[in-house]
Amino acid sequence: MATIKAAIPGVFYRRPSPTDDPYVREGDTIVPGQTIALIEVMKNFNEVKAEQGGTVAGFLIEDGDEVTIGEDIVELKD
Repeated sequence: MATIKAAIPGVFYRRPSPTDDPYVREGDTIVPGQTIALIEVMKNFNEVKAEQGGTVAGFLIEDGDEVTIGEDIVELKD
Protein backbone atom coordinates (compact mmCIF):
# COMPACT_ATOMS: atom_id res chain seq x y z
CA MET A 1 0.00 0.00 0.00
CA ALA A 2 1.09 3.55 -0.70
CA THR A 3 1.34 6.20 1.98
CA ILE A 4 1.27 9.96 2.17
CA LYS A 5 4.15 11.33 4.19
CA ALA A 6 4.55 14.52 6.19
CA ALA A 7 6.67 17.03 4.25
CA ILE A 8 7.30 19.13 7.35
CA PRO A 9 7.36 18.49 11.09
CA GLY A 10 4.61 19.89 13.29
CA VAL A 11 1.19 19.09 14.71
CA PHE A 12 -1.15 17.09 12.50
CA TYR A 13 -4.83 18.05 12.12
CA ARG A 14 -7.43 16.23 10.05
CA ARG A 15 -9.86 19.17 9.90
CA PRO A 16 -9.60 22.89 9.07
CA SER A 17 -10.99 23.88 12.49
CA PRO A 18 -12.22 21.99 15.56
CA THR A 19 -15.88 22.43 14.50
CA ASP A 20 -15.45 21.45 10.82
CA ASP A 21 -15.67 18.00 9.30
CA PRO A 22 -12.40 16.21 8.46
CA TYR A 23 -10.95 16.88 5.03
CA VAL A 24 -11.19 13.16 4.26
CA ARG A 25 -12.34 10.03 6.05
CA GLU A 26 -11.38 6.38 5.80
CA GLY A 27 -12.90 4.97 2.62
CA ASP A 28 -12.94 8.31 0.76
CA THR A 29 -11.43 8.48 -2.72
CA ILE A 30 -8.85 11.24 -3.12
CA VAL A 31 -7.17 12.75 -6.16
CA PRO A 32 -3.64 14.13 -6.56
CA GLY A 33 -3.37 17.66 -5.17
CA GLN A 34 -6.38 17.31 -2.88
CA THR A 35 -5.98 18.73 0.64
CA ILE A 36 -6.25 15.92 3.15
CA ALA A 37 -5.03 17.54 6.38
CA LEU A 38 -3.06 20.38 7.97
CA ILE A 39 0.28 20.52 9.75
CA GLU A 40 0.73 23.41 12.16
CA VAL A 41 4.19 24.85 12.68
CA MET A 42 4.58 27.85 15.00
CA LYS A 43 0.93 28.95 14.49
CA ASN A 44 1.17 28.60 10.69
CA PHE A 45 -1.13 26.01 9.15
CA ASN A 46 0.22 24.20 6.08
CA GLU A 47 -2.03 22.09 3.90
CA VAL A 48 -1.07 18.46 3.34
CA LYS A 49 -1.89 17.58 -0.25
CA ALA A 50 -2.17 14.11 -1.71
CA GLU A 51 0.73 13.26 -3.99
CA GLN A 52 -1.27 10.50 -5.63
CA GLY A 53 -4.86 9.37 -5.86
CA GLY A 54 -6.47 6.38 -4.22
CA THR A 55 -8.78 5.34 -1.45
CA VAL A 56 -7.95 6.27 2.13
CA ALA A 57 -7.35 2.99 3.95
CA GLY A 58 -6.58 4.68 7.25
CA PHE A 59 -4.75 7.35 9.17
CA LEU A 60 -1.53 6.24 10.80
CA ILE A 61 -1.47 9.03 13.40
CA GLU A 62 -4.15 10.68 15.50
CA ASP A 63 -5.52 14.18 15.16
CA GLY A 64 -3.35 16.52 17.23
CA ASP A 65 -0.29 14.25 17.23
CA GLU A 66 3.13 15.62 16.42
CA VAL A 67 4.67 14.40 13.16
CA THR A 68 8.23 14.36 11.93
CA ILE A 69 9.38 15.01 8.40
CA GLY A 70 8.92 11.92 6.24
CA GLU A 71 6.57 10.21 8.70
CA ASP A 72 3.73 8.20 7.12
CA ILE A 73 0.42 9.83 7.95
CA VAL A 74 -2.14 8.24 5.61
CA GLU A 75 -2.29 4.81 4.05
CA LEU A 76 -3.88 4.48 0.59
CA LYS A 77 -5.18 1.49 -1.27
CA ASP A 78 -5.63 1.52 -5.02
